[in-house]
Amino acid sequence: MTVRIPSHRHFLAAASAVAMACASGTTIAQTKWDMPTPYPDGNFHTKNVRQFAEEVAKASGGQLQITVHSNGALIKMPEIKRAVQTGQVPVGEVLVSVLANEAAIFAFDSNPFLANSYSKADKLWKVARPIVEKRLDSQGIQLLYSVPWPPQGIYSKKDLNSLSDLKGIKFRTYNPTTSRFAELVGAIPTTVQVPEVPQAFRTGLVDAMITSGATGVDTQAWDYLSHYYDTQAMLPQNIVFVSKATFAKLDAATQKAMLAAASAAESRGWKTSESENDGYKKTMASKGIKILTPPARIAAEFEAIGKQMTEEWVKKAGSEGESVLAGYRK
Repeated sequence: MTVRIPSHRHFLAAASAVAMACASGTTIAQTKWDMPTPYPDGNFHTKNVRQFAEEVAKASGGQLQITVHSNGALIKMPEIKRAVQTGQVPVGEVLVSVLANEAAIFAFDSNPFLANSYSKADKLWKVARPIVEKRLDSQGIQLLYSVPWPPQGIYSKKDLNSLSDLKGIKFRTYNPTTSRFAELVGAIPTTVQVPEVPQAFRTGLVDAMITSGATGVDTQAWDYLSHYYDTQAMLPQNIVFVSKATFAKLDAATQKAMLAAASAAESRGWKTSESENDGYKKTMASKGIKILTPPARIAAEFEAIGKQMTEEWVKKAGSEGESVLAGYRK
């Protein structure tokens, strides 16, 4: 994995500029932002966002205060990007692939087995980032940073010997790509956001899902299922972004402080995701979930589905998808 080194020199320079302005008697109006995020306080993405907000406040001399509203409490994830675009809130966080219905390029990270390790995901992101940034920019949004989830695995209430064992069951999905996966294995895709996952399993709304160990721990999966197949299918990413119009209203020093804090958050988030991955699986095992290596048949079937889904994605994403895939495979 390529490690990102945040520009602490720029971060300190921005903080110094704000401090000098305050010392010289220059008046800087305090700005307060609300930031909706989809995941609970214990989740590593939310912790990272909170640290990002703290660093922005510190580097801006307290002039920009970002209040983080976690777990979808302020705005549910499917509506967060639109809320930023319309000025309801200035900044937010989403799983980038939930936006795939509006533009297929946003699902660059969700094709099974295309980029299923941190080093591969890092390479893919370097290629996709300029295209994702350009797309967001055209929508009045500035990308701040992106962090991947740990590799995705399949959770179930029973043994799985082949993907056909998922046929006909209600399968929790969280983006268009996982819904397509459910369709291809003959399951019934059912979109459920993270805060509602435990209740969905307990009430029989869903019986299986594909997601990370982090989500398994966050939602205490041991209370409602028994098996986790460590397929390491893909590493979907979250993005944090800001309204371009709102960002432009900040003074230059505060803008620099925010961009430096975003760079630090991206580097920190990638490291945390990778370092905590094994810990999530150990926690689930200690609570009674069977942590299993996928049978050879499932692995082969999954890889074949991954190739089909990648081909479908490139067709949908057009020139953007072709550019990303070609750059990734160089």
